[in-house]
Amino acid sequence: MTSAAPSLSSPVGIVAGGGAMPFAVAESLAAHGFTPVLFPLRGACDPVRVEKFRHRWISVGQLGRAMRLFREEGCRDLIFIGTLVRPSLSEIRLDWGTLRLLGHVVRAFRGGDDHLLSSVGRILEQQGFRMVGIKDVAPDLLMPEGAVTRAAPDSTTLADIARGRGVLDALGPFDIGQAAVVIDGHVVAVEDIEGTDALLARVARLREEGRIRAATGRGVLVKAPKSGQDLRFDLPTIGPRTIEGVAAAGLAGIAVIAGNTLAAEPQALVEAADARGLFVIGLAG
Repeated sequence: MTSAAPSLSSPVGIVAGGGAMPFAVAESLAAHGFTPVLFPLRGACDPVRVEKFRHRWISVGQLGRAMRLFREEGCRDLIFIGTLVRPSLSEIRLDWGTLRLLGHVVRAFRGGDDHLLSSVGRILEQQGFRMVGIKDVAPDLLMPEGAVTRAAPDSTTLADIARGRGVLDALGPFDIGQAAVVIDGHVVAVEDIEGTDALLARVARLREEGRIRAATGRGVLVKAPKSGQDLRFDLPTIGPRTIEGVAAAGLAGIAVIAGNTLAAEPQALVEAADARGLFVIGLAG
């Protein structure tokens, strides 16, 4: 735990989207003596895995109901974690609590995903809740600095990593994405609304079509938070599935920012990378 952790109040609420990270965070909290309460989002969170934990289901757009449930469960401190397909404002059914805050909600939807998450977080904080980040509650899930695999990047790949970081730094203010693929100095793809898995699938398809002619085993996936991003929300995440995508895309490995990237199922991630001869490295911020 970080120095901020002792000030956490228990139970801690986890607004849980898709993927493995909400459950990893819940288990980390429990291991450190905190009681996690999951608030799984309908249509996103795994309904089977959530049964292991104390939980109350919520829906996107039901902000009033969510706040009532947070209070009923005694959760002052809240974490947002997990994947979620961003709905349009016209697609969600708002409850009365959300309608009372409609002006704030509409403004939250005018912008990228980071703007949406941070805006919703501010709305909740104005209602007496406190948004906390993974750094405060589960630092053991953050990527360390240095290579965690047997393989490591060579000098050419280090140059690709530097270029990828430069691209992400330039794109960050536009709230576009958190990942780029660079092969032999060429930026071949950047992440868009579809996410990292689709980015890697696109690179694999470009190889199959002959649009990328570099040898297999060259190039890198670089992930980094957007510049100016509220690091309590939507940190870059990698896991075993990312390794599968990198392998299918014919890349040499993954470079992420140490301390600002979540590693889902870290042991499985490292084992999968080592089995494929890929590197995974945490870069100094």
